[in-house]
Amino acid sequence: MTDASGIGVELRTAREALGLGLGQVAQQLKFAPRQLEALEEERFDQLPGGTFARGMVRSYARLLKLDPEPLVSRISGRFDAPEVGQLAARYSQPVPFSDSARRSTMIYLGLSLGVLVLVGGVAYEWHQAVRRAPQQQAARAERKAPQAREAARQPAREPTRVAAVQEPKTVEAPARQDPPPAIKAIAEPKAAATKPEAVKPAETKFASGVHRLVISCDEEAWIEVKDANERMLVSSLNPKGAERVVQARGPLSIVIGNAQHVRVLHNDRPVDLQPYTKLATARLTLP
Repeated sequence: MTDASGIGVELRTAREALGLGLGQVAQQLKFAPRQLEALEEERFDQLPGGTFARGMVRSYARLLKLDPEPLVSRISGRFDAPEVGQLAARYSQPVPFSDSARRSTMIYLGLSLGVLVLVGGVAYEWHQAVRRAPQQQAARAERKAPQAREAARQPAREPTRVAAVQEPKTVEAPARQDPPPAIKAIAEPKAAATKPEAVKPAETKFASGVHRLVISCDEEAWIEVKDANERMLVSSLNPKGAERVVQARGPLSIVIGNAQHVRVLHNDRPVDLQPYTKLATARLTLP
């Protein structure tokens, strides 16, 4: 049997000559410091078997710049015929992990746990945002559409044609009433000199009195009419073909939506709505 004495002393002497500590060697070779210490003290019974011990000697010798084969051959006889008890002890030894390997494993586990927590938080926020999106859209639609809903409900409350609204104690004008003398004095010379055309409300000074309006809708249109006291005479959405007749004391304030499809007669004279129309809505006052 080959004598293995002196191997541990030789390895320790070479390590100390290179100025290496036992912990440094353990970190580089990935062996536990207690196993290297057992090897240097030649306590081979504390090593997990001959194959492991020969591997340690070979790696240790290469690190210390020594020829590993003579050292390996010197310890081979110690493990040539292992007994059953030695084999059982060998497999009962724990796997030789170094302290640095344990620390690396703990760091890895900690980072993995942190990533899982972060992914879980992002997934939770995304789920909450998806749940809140329909409620936010419904709230915005509710804020933007009150006027549209009110306009849609109003035609159900009013008939298609509404009787003319008159002020108390006023006399209904005849069906084809001539304009007052003051209006006739202004309008007739102009009619004699030029071709007949629509009279704009801003160009004619009407006398204070009862006015007659006839508003005809070629398409669906919104109509509002207020009298001199800001009383609402007409306020409704009118279908295609509807006609409103209003007789009241002026001045009359008028708002007409979809004005390009509406015709207005004021005291049996057509009113040109184009100068008062902006974005399809006409706003004018008949004095």
